[in-house]
Amino acid sequence: MIRSIFSVGGWTLLSRLTGFVRDIVMAAILGAGPVADAFYIAFRLPNHFRSIFAEGAFNTAFVPAYARVKTVEGEANARRFADGILTAVVLVQLAILALALVATDWVVRILAPGLVDDPERFALTVDFTRITFPYLGLIAVVTLVGGVLNANDRFWAAAAASILLNVAMVGTLSAVGLFPSAGDAAAWGVLISGFLQLGLLVWDAQTHGLGLRFGRPRLDPEMRRFLLALGPAIIGSAGTQLAIFADTIIASYLPQGAIAALFYADRINQLPIGVVGIAAGIVLLPEMSKRIAAGDVDGARHAQARAIELTILLVLPFLAAALVIPEIIMRGLFLRGAFTDEAATAAGATLAAYGIGLLPFVVMRAFMSPFYARGDTRTPVMATLGAAAVNIALKIWLMHDLQQVGLALATSAGGWITVLVLAFLAHRRGYECGDAALARVLPRLAMIALAIAVTLYVTGIYGPILTYRLTRGQDIALLALCIAAGGAVYVGLTGVLIGPGYLKGLLRARPTRP
Repeated sequence: MIRSIFSVGGWTLLSRLTGFVRDIVMAAILGAGPVADAFYIAFRLPNHFRSIFAEGAFNTAFVPAYARVKTVEGEANARRFADGILTAVVLVQLAILALALVATDWVVRILAPGLVDDPERFALTVDFTRITFPYLGLIAVVTLVGGVLNANDRFWAAAAASILLNVAMVGTLSAVGLFPSAGDAAAWGVLISGFLQLGLLVWDAQTHGLGLRFGRPRLDPEMRRFLLALGPAIIGSAGTQLAIFADTIIASYLPQGAIAALFYADRINQLPIGVVGIAAGIVLLPEMSKRIAAGDVDGARHAQARAIELTILLVLPFLAAALVIPEIIMRGLFLRGAFTDEAATAAGATLAAYGIGLLPFVVMRAFMSPFYARGDTRTPVMATLGAAAVNIALKIWLMHDLQQVGLALATSAGGWITVLVLAFLAHRRGYECGDAALARVLPRLAMIALAIAVTLYVTGIYGPILTYRLTRGQDIALLALCIAAGGAVYVGLTGVLIGPGYLKGLLRARPTRP
């Protein structure tokens, strides 16, 4: 399992790195003005629905159901089950797409009402949304095919697919002269990438005998069980997305540049969440589902504990950097072209606020997996909806004084509430999260995080003494210096406090005492 996490994480890391190239190009071409704000809202709208109906809810209900059918009834029945769901997914997505294209104006009015009084940004957002919204339907099918691949222990294609989003957007932005505006170029890049991602996953599935065909959906006991799990999963994903919807709605009332600051800060924040947290969740869910279906409850708990352990260990440098040197990160990565000093400062403060909630968001999927692996999608709804309510209330309270930084702080608070409630509910249900080995390692991980933070703080203060002579690239040089210093402390202390023997055991998923 751990090796699969590294495989998924590696592809996700490559996706995030190409995403940084994309973001650098976008920052230089789009900047943080009205066109940028309009595109980021148009890009968020299909992604909100994707997170609710596709990657968020669908995977958590489908992967355990598919794994259960395959384990109990065999491959042929599992394939018929997936074929029937493919037909239903396509029909539902076509209906959503038709409705969205007809009523795009109203969709934007509802989800970004602050733009109604800004005709320029409103018109641009409507135009860009009509281009990007079909991406939702393509990604819904990508998610289904990816779920089949993951349940059959094939992870690379689904993890690598998002690389094509970055490649397509860089390609269209590089040819910006062929489009009416830079926003149009970015929007068409999003749509083109949907076709590319679908092609990659269909090819991988066909190559390994896992290709899907359109089949008649059958309302048999397994389909009923899947639908009963899907309903609460959609509500739970909607609860999480309500908070993100609130970001879009509230940010539309903030001054120009606030939406862009949220976007760039969230992009950095999503690097460890995607590379570490989501990768662990993608691998852990089918692993726990198969173990629980086979009656190996202890093995499922052991797998969960090792996933939590590994995700915390890998996220420590990101956590320290987001909290200690956020503006150095933003200046080093994006300060060029249309991205100004003011934009870097705003995005840096927003990143620090997101950093407060980085740890719970990274481990969240590992805490949800014990419920989803048992087909229990209702219990996580209790956690996510409650956290979403607090999150939205905090956003409204904090937006006036802190603007987009307040929105990010509220998001972090929601993450902590969700994880704490999930841990409490898991304990009540007897799904213990962690074991003695995890408890022994946590204090050492805290010491490593503190040491990295101190190193980055000192380097951020005294590093400019070493870089001031540079006529160009001072911000990049300072960021590189911080990465080198923090990385050295991270590697050294991990070797001393955790130990190579324990790390080797972790990779074998049979750790010895550190």
